Amino acid sequence: MFTVMGITGKVGGAVAENLLAAGKEVRGVVRDPAKAASWAGRGVELVQSAYDDEAGLAKAFAGAEGAFAMIPPDFAPAPELPDQRRVIAAISRALVQAKPGKAVFLSSIGSEQPSGLGLITSTRLLEEATRTLSIPVAYLRAGSFMENWLGALDHIRATGEMPFFYAPLDRKFPLVATRDIGLAGATVLQESWDGVRVLEVGGPEGGTDLLEAAAAFSKALGRDVKAIQLPEVAWQTVLEGMGMPADRTGLFIEMVKGFNSGWIHFGNSGTEKFHGPTTIEAFAQERVK
Repeated sequence: MFTVMGITGKVGGAVAENLLAAGKEVRGVVRDPAKAASWAGRGVELVQSAYDDEAGLAKAFAGAEGAFAMIPPDFAPAPELPDQRRVIAAISRALVQAKPGKAVFLSSIGSEQPSGLGLITSTRLLEEATRTLSIPVAYLRAGSFMENWLGALDHIRATGEMPFFYAPLDRKFPLVATRDIGLAGATVLQESWDGVRVLEVGGPEGGTDLLEAAAAFSKALGRDVKAIQLPEVAWQTVLEGMGMPADRTGLFIEMVKGFNSGWIHFGNSGTEKFHGPTTIEAFAQERVK
């Protein structure tokens, strides 16, 4: 039996789907069981717990062959990341208490860097807090989610422009579909190892540049789509227009600068490589439909 946090989300849901397809029993950690009724109907055991509830998480992790753990996504967290720190502490203590057979964590590209990470600081803190656990652990350092552009799909469809914070447009970035991160998570959970593993999880080998991403959506939409580089002076206004509070844009901007400078990157020594099969072309075709 495997415990999965985030089962009602994209990555955790993909982990659970792959485990069920492999004939494994799954236990899902949910804050609202009503939102996971479809999983219960498929035989998934549901344990209700907040992500910062050590006792609830320990109950969910107890007796599991492996646990998939993650911090809830937040693109505009409070300064100093108090919510993320509280969740990390609860997860760490719950794993110490429950001692499942192993733990696989959703981490992020760049988490090996000591600073200059912006939003990715939360996964660096997660790795730091759990590396000394007595159980085998693995970190999935995922690249940028392809799904992050779906919120702009109506804009792309209407204007023929696909805006990007990342630069330059012709640099290969490690883009990955969330279902492929879930595939990586389920695969690693079913493996055996000792100590610590780190996997860089991206899409097809070689990466994808942003001109290719725009071309993929152009083909899927059946109209010209041009990649647009957002100038740095416009970032604040654009982020506020997306609904981000004006005083909470700093971590996002720091992260983007880390990507654009090359500070946040794949290809680190001592890491395993997992290449998901989903291409940006296939992703765009599927999501546009």
